[in-house]
Amino acid sequence: MRVHFHGAAGEVTGSMHLVEAAGKRILLDCGMAQGSPEMEASNADAFPFDVESLDALVVSHAHIDHIGRVPLLVRRGFRGPIFAQQATAELMPVMLRDAASLAQNDADRANRKRKPGQPEAMPLFTREDVDDAMAQLHALPYDRRHPVVDGVEIALRDAGHILGSSIVELWADDRKLVFSGDLGPKGTPILCDPAQITEADLVLMESTYGDRNHRDRAQTIVELGGILEQAWRDGGNVLIPAFAVGRSQELLYWFARYWDEWNMARWQIFLDSPMAGKVVDVYDRHHALFDAEAREVWRGAPNPFKLPNLRITSSTEESMAINRIERGAIVIAGSGMANGGRILHHFRHRLDRRGTHVVFVGYQGVGTLGRRLVDGAKWVRIHGFDTRVNAAIHTVGGLSAHTDQRGLMDWYGHFQPKPALALVHGEDKAREALAGELHERDGVEAVLVRPGMVLDV
Repeated sequence: MRVHFHGAAGEVTGSMHLVEAAGKRILLDCGMAQGSPEMEASNADAFPFDVESLDALVVSHAHIDHIGRVPLLVRRGFRGPIFAQQATAELMPVMLRDAASLAQNDADRANRKRKPGQPEAMPLFTREDVDDAMAQLHALPYDRRHPVVDGVEIALRDAGHILGSSIVELWADDRKLVFSGDLGPKGTPILCDPAQITEADLVLMESTYGDRNHRDRAQTIVELGGILEQAWRDGGNVLIPAFAVGRSQELLYWFARYWDEWNMARWQIFLDSPMAGKVVDVYDRHHALFDAEAREVWRGAPNPFKLPNLRITSSTEESMAINRIERGAIVIAGSGMANGGRILHHFRHRLDRRGTHVVFVGYQGVGTLGRRLVDGAKWVRIHGFDTRVNAAIHTVGGLSAHTDQRGLMDWYGHFQPKPALALVHGEDKAREALAGELHERDGVEAVLVRPGMVLDV
């Protein structure tokens, strides 16, 4: 068994790892690079392997940095099966069709500004490409060993990151590979804790927060309630960039859970996303994947997805109308790193206003607008316009859908004996810190993989 690392190797986005085993070639994830314009432009580059030679694709979960180039892979010649957990399989077309629409909008905007002689901008992929890719999709349940091609079997285990997120166990050539995907923290609302795996020859483990531990979630919830109270006193609106799958649902969960304590009835709450209703429907169909506490909350009142003051806006006109509300609005919109999507339009209207509060509730990649705001930028450029940042900027780290250093070490600690370890999906600072802690505790020499690196199992 041999593993080639092609994405999320020294960075957080663009997950893509190629496994050669039993004479077959299996790709783990096919994600989009997110961050700087240069990183995002690289998504159109040729794949660093022969696409037509791939035998299968296994997807860990439905975030765009893990699935965003799947339609491009198919358009360029991949004809094999695509395997994903059942909820992930339902979320993928929702996410990818939205990404296709955003790509088309970006191309149309660029073409309107195109100068004579410049080439026409083309979207990375189209909705038709998404439909072609989804025709190759096979949905699998958790916890069942399944052959993907001759000589290779996989099992998907709950990773506790978003609905349908999976740890991938892969068996071939008398070897076992475990790919963590993205691991969620223990005690995350709605989701079950990550499954514990005990045996492997090689582990590919994410390391997004390998250099830090999250603030206690209970303290984080108190902080979030305090921010909402301060925003109300300041007479402004709250803007929350959030991923459409995972973080948005958790925020609504907390609004329902603390409905009375936070006096949530006084707010107008907007989930401003064309795909939000579709994602909500997927969650409603998969209550069996929720933890016991979430199932209880869903049976109670108010239901997180049916708050009396919640509006799920789909049309552009509905989204634009939100900007006429001067105070008392909470707007949850994508993208989660503020590198695209409707949140940018709300920023254009509100970042320069002192009553505005911006709440970042997830990881902000290098080169993104979200990272610049978190790092204290006073001026930012949005859609070609310079905007002064007068809004209050908050980073609420305890809501992360990724586990922290302590959680990563705990998850790896269940393997006996300790397998070889490759750290993926993390910036160097995070990976180096985690590798040092694991070496001190377990004596393991974790490999900090780079694009193009190869490991034999």
